[in-house]
Amino acid sequence: MLKLIVSDTSCLILLHKINQLDLLKYLFGSVTITQIVADEFGILLPDFIIIENPKEQNYQKILETIIDPGESSSIALALDNDNCLLILDDLKARKVAKQLKLDFTGTLGLLVVAKEKRLIDSVSVVIDEIKKTNFRIAEKYFEAIKRKAGE
Repeated sequence: MLKLIVSDTSCLILLHKINQLDLLKYLFGSVTITQIVADEFGILLPDFIIIENPKEQNYQKILETIIDPGESSSIALALDNDNCLLILDDLKARKVAKQLKLDFTGTLGLLVVAKEKRLIDSVSVVIDEIKKTNFRIAEKYFEAIKRKAGE
């Protein structure tokens, strides 16, 4: 059974800013987001991004008391599906996903996989592009991802 890939808004926005949104298509074929995430993204979605909302709205409402609506809806959708990989960048949302024993990664983690699959030549080059955006992350995480990618 194929894994459902659920993305939060930050991954979409960041990859769009550095002209790498298609990386998601090449890695996964399709990516699922909620309507809230689509609204937060605010840009016409490519055809490989599917909108699906969580069936259990109560999970989302509870999660919204601690994390933002996009992250809450993404985690709620992941809770609806047994075989799911979440893409989350926000530390608080990642802690919630970990507590809920959900499988997750971040945008930077996807870069390592993209390099392993030879979809990008260099994680460092992509990180340099990310640094030109307003994406906030500690330098130690950039360095850790470069090491993980063998750079």
